[in-house]
Amino acid sequence: MKRHLKEVSSGQLYEAQILESFPGEKPLKKDGWQFTWKKLDKIEGAQFYKIKLKDSPSKLEGLLMITLINDEMLYMNNLELAPHNYGSKGKYENVAGCLIAFACKKSFELGRGNYLGFLSFDSKTELISLYEEKYGATWAMGQKMFIDPGHGRKLMEQYLNIAAE
Repeated sequence: MKRHLKEVSSGQLYEAQILESFPGEKPLKKDGWQFTWKKLDKIEGAQFYKIKLKDSPSKLEGLLMITLINDEMLYMNNLELAPHNYGSKGKYENVAGCLIAFACKKSFELGRGNYLGFLSFDSKTELISLYEEKYGATWAMGQKMFIDPGHGRKLMEQYLNIAAE
């Protein structure tokens, strides 16, 4: 499973790894992160994943938090890029795409019944159109969104170079 982050300034691709993130590895708000990851770390049943460059394993590029609701539907609780990857001046592209595609992959592994392959999440209002246009997400109501199995497979192929089984 190859995934790459693209350096914005040069266009160069760098191989990245998505790994489980353990307690004690979470970044701090004082370092510019938006979420209080250390508090989120205490939520029972939550799984955390980090994305790092293969050649810079000590530096986080982004974090993902997912939970399985009612033992059948995967929910993406939080997704955050490292502060140096925010917005149009970010250092690397594809960080969010890789993490969302990874969450889609997990939805095929953990989802059950009618929810197999579906990834649900809440979006900030200003990001709804971005999720629809860039990631193929569907707006349900309010801030509720989901990525269906078909779009999930496309994201897995695009960002992780794998197809769902």
